[in-house]
Amino acid sequence: MVIDPLTLAYRAIAEMHLAPPLIQSAPGATQVGLVNMPVWLWVTKSENTWGPIEREASVPGLTVTAKAQVTAIDWTMGDGKTVRCRGAGTPYAKSMGIKDSPDCGHRYKKTSSKLKDCKYPVTATAHWNITWESTLGDDGEINQTQVATTQLRIGEAVPVLVDPNDSSVKVPQKAGCGS
Repeated sequence: MVIDPLTLAYRAIAEMHLAPPLIQSAPGATQVGLVNMPVWLWVTKSENTWGPIEREASVPGLTVTAKAQVTAIDWTMGDGKTVRCRGAGTPYAKSMGIKDSPDCGHRYKKTSSKLKDCKYPVTATAHWNITWESTLGDDGEINQTQVATTQLRIGEAVPVLVDPNDSSVKVPQKAGCGS
């Protein structure tokens, strides 16, 4: 049986064990963000979730080397918007304050209170560019995607009303999701 270089390229790619992106965000999946406040998006890089990664596959007389790297991540935010990030994004730290991510972020215009589970469904689709070449001089390019999902809860700031003539605090009640 004769094995062609493309078949070996797919064997090398299978050895990479490419995996879905490792989603991170601020606010995180267990926190509540606020309407019109920055949401930072990033992924944790590893060899098989971001690259670069290289693997070989061989048969007698033929070796194929494949190299893969994520070129972009499309974040489908659940509100009709998609954010394309060319890099992995910048991890958020509290010292950064309330400002937009320098390279990968979003701002929601509405709360998620009317959605299923009161959360926006978020999908991160990593676009892999895979190049390969064989010892016989053949080469090619293959594109693949890996997808991960999370959910983000977005609320709104609620004013606290204080009556100067009454020591009790009154917080307006809203229907929908609790905190």
